[in-house]
Amino acid sequence: MRIQVLGSGCPTCKKLYEITRQAVNEMGLKDQVEYVTGLAGTEAIIKMGVMQSPVLAVDGKPIFIGFVDDVEKIKTLIQETRGK
Repeated sequence: MRIQVLGSGCPTCKKLYEITRQAVNEMGLKDQVEYVTGLAGTEAIIKMGVMQSPVLAVDGKPIFIGFVDDVEKIKTLIQETRGK
């Protein structure tokens, strides 16, 4: 599974990345969380058809757009994606 946080590199994007890493660690997953920022992050967001950031994506598909500081919510989103 490929888990990514995409954004401009702003503090909000960075915080989502940190919270997502925490969620992945607490879930015991071996997957790494990739942090894609700057022009690469913006281009990836646009290719997904999304016009907001940050974006939490799994396997190239956005599963959450915007910011959430709730680790449990991120765990739930990742778990729901894994079940598909």
